[in-house]
Amino acid sequence: MRGNLASVARKRIAVANLPLIRPCGATFPTGEGFKETGSLIFFPHRFTLSPNYCKMLYKRMVYYACTAQRTAKITTGGVFMAIQYKRILLKVSGEALSGPKGTGFDEETIASICAGIKAAHDLGAQIGIVVGGGNFWRGRSSGKMDRMDADKIGMLATVMNALAVKDALRQQGVDAVVMTSSFMPQVAECFTSDKAIAALESGKIVVFGGGTGNPIFSTDTASALRALEIGADAMFKATMVDGVYDKDPHKYADAVRYDTLTFTRVLDERLAVMDSTAATLCRDNGLPILVFDLGQPANIAKAVKGESVGTLVRE
Repeated sequence: MRGNLASVARKRIAVANLPLIRPCGATFPTGEGFKETGSLIFFPHRFTLSPNYCKMLYKRMVYYACTAQRTAKITTGGVFMAIQYKRILLKVSGEALSGPKGTGFDEETIASICAGIKAAHDLGAQIGIVVGGGNFWRGRSSGKMDRMDADKIGMLATVMNALAVKDALRQQGVDAVVMTSSFMPQVAECFTSDKAIAALESGKIVVFGGGTGNPIFSTDTASALRALEIGADAMFKATMVDGVYDKDPHKYADAVRYDTLTFTRVLDERLAVMDSTAATLCRDNGLPILVFDLGQPANIAKAVKGESVGTLVRE
């Protein structure tokens, strides 16, 4: 009886963590069989998967999902690789898209960032992205303008950035779609969690524009909200520094970087991770945040694999 219950439990775990599999007939670098090395499976020569081979390989992948309780995918290179985070929400600041120009778009910088996103996506991660609008507009520095109107302009700036990121991803062969918080059907789809999750599960990257759709709230809060709505395993906050410090590392040479932090400490000490609304939302819903340097786009894939990059914040 106990053995039967264990079998059922393993099957349920497998269903909840099913890896992504290319359809029958897809071409892979492989031979008659595969060679297992740790969490990797290599296919030595190119061939086309037959339906029977797909079934056999699927069973093997379910086995890994049950035993390792990690997500895995056969990538374009024919490698079966375990990843730490199956679904993530990546927050990218608007300033990051401007590169050395400091404003607007820098195509080379955006292409580099999207190459890092693609590398993580190729590992099997489902990726949602929230982009800021600081390369075009910041509501808090809008002078005498009404705060509500200033914030609405900022939300529109994030939609422009979302479209730019989507286009750059598509240029690199990644299927991506933009979803906005406000209804603008001529520009992009209107966000719902069901549509976003369906797009992620179909292999698309979803870029969220328009913030929360409400003034006052920051894109940090929008990131936390979208991460919870799509059921992300973690929120990745890609910044221009390599983690969270006890003080500004650009001003103080003796600044100390934290490897891990709790949300309570972040809030109590007012550490520069994100605004308190977003931090509280993550803490209360058990959503971890990983803060790392986007200046090295390869960090995105490293973080997805569970490698030590940046600062992990969790309660």
